[in-house]
This record gives sequence, structure tokens and C-alpha cells, in this order.
Amino acid sequence: MNNPRLRVFRAAVDGLIESLDAVVRLASWKDGEEKPAPLLTSVAKLQDRLGAAERLAGSHFSGRATDVATVTEMRAVLRRLDAAHLAYCKRGGSGEEKNEAMIALATEVAATTALAHRWA
Repeated sequence: MNNPRLRVFRAAVDGLIESLDAVVRLASWKDGEEKPAPLLTSVAKLQDRLGAAERLAGSHFSGRATDVATVTEMRAVLRRLDAAHLAYCKRGGSGEEKNEAMIALATEVAATTALAHRWA
């Protein structure tokens, strides 16, 4: 990944994965247990990271064909992560629907993490 613009996209994907993973992990944390500071810090960065992801996903990228393909894939991933988070947030309460949304979000985060090696 020689192009510095690609590193910007990769950093956005990695940051969003980190924050969404923290959301999933904290959602299953038991009440009364102390939550780790790194997870809380990562969740605190979520809105900024979602904003950056939205801007990058909507941006235009031009360059070498291989770089354009890589960015196109990362833009799609950013959109999927954003959509999974939105679905999670829309499901209120702590019932079965919220649990299903958390599982869907965790699945999307895991799938993206598994793909990330392609953008190294």
C-alpha cells in the first residue's frame, strides 16, 4: 500500500472496526462490572469515525486501476459497517431484536476484519 490516500481509507476502516467491536463487546458486558478504559475510549471515538467513514465512502477516488478497486471495496465495507451500526441503533430496548442486531453487527465486524488483509 504505497499510496498515502489508500492508507487514509485503511485507517478509517480499522478505526471503525475497532470502535464497532468495542460497542459489541460493551453491549454484552454485565452490569456492575468495571468496563475497560480502552473500550470506552474506542466507543467515544465512534461518532467521529462514522463521520469520517461517511465522508470517505461518498468521496471520489481516481488513480491506478488496482488502487481504485481497493478503494471501491473499502468504500463498500465502510457503508456496510455504517448500515449494520444503524440497524443496531434502531433496535431499541434489550430484547431479542436488539440481541439479533448486535449479532448482525458483530458478524459484519468479523467479516470485515477477515477481509482486511487484502488491503495491507
